Amino acid sequence: MKITVIGAGGFVGQHIVARLQARQDIADIRAVDRVTMPEGPKTTRFIGDFAQPDLRDAALAGADSVIFLAAILGGAAEADHALARRVNLDATLELIDHLKDTAPGIRFVNASTVAVYGASLPDPCTDQTPLEPVLLYGAQKLMIEVLLSTYAKRGWLDALSLRPAGVMARDGADSALKSAFMSRLFHAVRRGEDITLPVGENDRSWMASVESVAQNFIHAAVLPDPGPNRAFSLPALSVRFGDLVTALRRRFPDSPSRVSYAPEPQIVAMFGNHPELVTETAMRLGFLADADADMLVARVFP
Repeated sequence: MKITVIGAGGFVGQHIVARLQARQDIADIRAVDRVTMPEGPKTTRFIGDFAQPDLRDAALAGADSVIFLAAILGGAAEADHALARRVNLDATLELIDHLKDTAPGIRFVNASTVAVYGASLPDPCTDQTPLEPVLLYGAQKLMIEVLLSTYAKRGWLDALSLRPAGVMARDGADSALKSAFMSRLFHAVRRGEDITLPVGENDRSWMASVESVAQNFIHAAVLPDPGPNRAFSLPALSVRFGDLVTALRRRFPDSPSRVSYAPEPQIVAMFGNHPELVTETAMRLGFLADADADMLVARVFP
């Protein structure tokens, strides 16, 4: 089986490629990104913009599935509307229509986001919860979700849109991202560094290990028949920050790290008011879940 991963140089993308390398049923991996990526015996690297026709055509030639991760994320999309439109909409639409015309029926796994939900969520949040994005990034991802679901109904692309939650835990997460404090928490406790969180001890946020997210995207790429629902959220824990700190201390009992809390209303509203997340479609289709905070920590630090 041949799989093309677009956005392979990012945090999730690198984990996906590494796990594809270990699978016997994957013979050929095409890794596409603007940044340098790790080499591998089954991996061909395409360094450049996925919107460049020559690079795109070479990377997609003969592919059985495409995992599409490239995007301008949350805060960056709000800061540069033109760039966000060019990548998240224009270039993405061109890629989708190119595949529709040249590889009809190909499995296309699109990375969407839980930002498609609104600011005020019911408890629990389910597959039936209305989608009312507040961020530009969430709105753009929802537009692509709707289009891909329509293409799937028409048989033009065998498309799926997956909504991962906060993916844990990138060391050195971009400080410009408002959610970066969550990843920094993991590594601060591991290193014995003090950290002040902009949320409260009892505030909750959705998190998933990069291990589970990477495996879930691969599962989507090889899943025989996903059924009629082509856009859904991936499993994630709704974790209280105090419980996460406790789990981290169990993993690193000798860490002198001191964790304090200084809630900022805007951050709490975005990342501290998450209800339980019930992912019925994903669980029925066999997608992977982190069982609890201890498993989440163990998958981040195996």
